[in-house]
Amino acid sequence: MNIVEIQNLTFSFSKKAAPIMNGFSFSMEKGEIVGILGSSGSGKSTLLRLIAGLEMPTSGNITIADTIVVNEKLFIQPENRGVGMVFQDYALFPHMSVKDNILFGLSRLSRKERQLRLIEMLELVQLKDFENRFPHELSGGQQQRVALARALAPKPNVLLLDEPFSNLDSDLKECIREDLRRILKTADMTCIMVSHDQKDVESICDRSIIFGKKTQSVKNNQVDEKVLQTC
Repeated sequence: MNIVEIQNLTFSFSKKAAPIMNGFSFSMEKGEIVGILGSSGSGKSTLLRLIAGLEMPTSGNITIADTIVVNEKLFIQPENRGVGMVFQDYALFPHMSVKDNILFGLSRLSRKERQLRLIEMLELVQLKDFENRFPHELSGGQQQRVALARALAPKPNVLLLDEPFSNLDSDLKECIREDLRRILKTADMTCIMVSHDQKDVESICDRSIIFGKKTQSVKNNQVDEKVLQTC
């Protein structure tokens, strides 16, 4: 079952500017982790913003979990797309504890359901003993896991990660990569991860898409010529 379907997506920052994305098509199955690689300015993070609803495409369609979220006649607001996102700086609320950060997006649930989901998320990211700590009391890796737990708690259809390791030193990266893949696979989460580091993608993702003059989809280090798209 395809969770994300993108058809002929085109985007430019203005009518006069050349498109940074031109006729891009892509799909991914439930539980799949896909990495997006490419040089600066190639459109990696823009793709995430288009899926999340933070940018409007020039043309094309995006479907998430069988629901069209944008086309030439329709635009569904970001909060109604079933998309979770973890930003480069994690964007944790500094005045809130780990527990309150995770609970933030669960206001629609009953108190009992919220508590059960909190326990589930703390166990998933292995932070059961940290629920009352504040972000400044956590390491960079722990902050990242809280951000993941907060994004996963509402059970989004797809999770978007924008350079999730950019604030971590190289030694910590090695430990966190394995943790991140475990968390995503345990949650059966469909995920798109943007990174400039090929090692990140190789360690975590099931396949990768390389943005450039021609966008390549790579699985098991083999380029699938059938899905090449011009960007």
